[in-house]
Amino acid sequence: MRMDELLKGAYERLSSISDTAQLDAQLLLAHVLAVSTAYFYTWPEKEVGATDMERFNSLLARRERGEPVAYLLGHQAFWSLDLDVAPCTLIPRADTERLVEVALSVLDRNRASRILDLGTGTGAIALALASELPKSTVVGVDLVDDAVALAKRNALRHQLGNASFVQSSWFAALAGCEPFDLIVSNPPYIDPDDEHLSLGDVRFEPKSALVAENHGMADIEHIICLAPNYMAPNAYLMFEHGYDQAAAVRASLSEAGFVAVESFQDFGGNDRVTIGQYR
Repeated sequence: MRMDELLKGAYERLSSISDTAQLDAQLLLAHVLAVSTAYFYTWPEKEVGATDMERFNSLLARRERGEPVAYLLGHQAFWSLDLDVAPCTLIPRADTERLVEVALSVLDRNRASRILDLGTGTGAIALALASELPKSTVVGVDLVDDAVALAKRNALRHQLGNASFVQSSWFAALAGCEPFDLIVSNPPYIDPDDEHLSLGDVRFEPKSALVAENHGMADIEHIICLAPNYMAPNAYLMFEHGYDQAAAVRASLSEAGFVAVESFQDFGGNDRVTIGQYR
């Protein structure tokens, strides 16, 4: 079958389950054929062989069931990096790049800072910061062993030797370490009863990386309580959080004695990142 005809049928199959049906289909076929998506515009009349069609249709069927494209491809772009991903952890999202931007805005690029990323997952935040701050040392921790192994592979793939990863339940494995100048986290922050957990791609992502008790605030509050024990003077603590949690996060930071507490909006205009300074 011609590529343009194959893609047209794929768009129609995916249109009811994806807002990006055309892109999804192109990415899956490009993955099967080992080409860029630009190839489809240059050679639309090219024939796709039976074996490649079978592989494509298999991926397409999995996408129809809602499985995220990133899991099907095994990788996802984040910041300036292409990262390996797996179902053991969340897929990096564009809004999380806002956390990286805010982190870079409070750090001196000419200074060797110590940075901690709590709940690192793929290592996306830690590795983005390590790539932008080569003089700094970045430590990422995650509760899930497979996630730590994945983050290590991503660091090796991008030759980011200033980033390291350890298995830890938040700060548990960090006793006696040097204090950090910045602690960042994209922790679980979704209420367990949130109806969105049963919709879309998020159905396939690990609930342990999504859900927190106390209306999604439990892990954020736990981190705020313990973070001062691991922070250097004038260090910053910052979170990605839910679109409706900024006021609660600001209140928790202020009650814990943090100053310069401020929230920042994501690319959709929602309060998404909140920071506080420890003195």
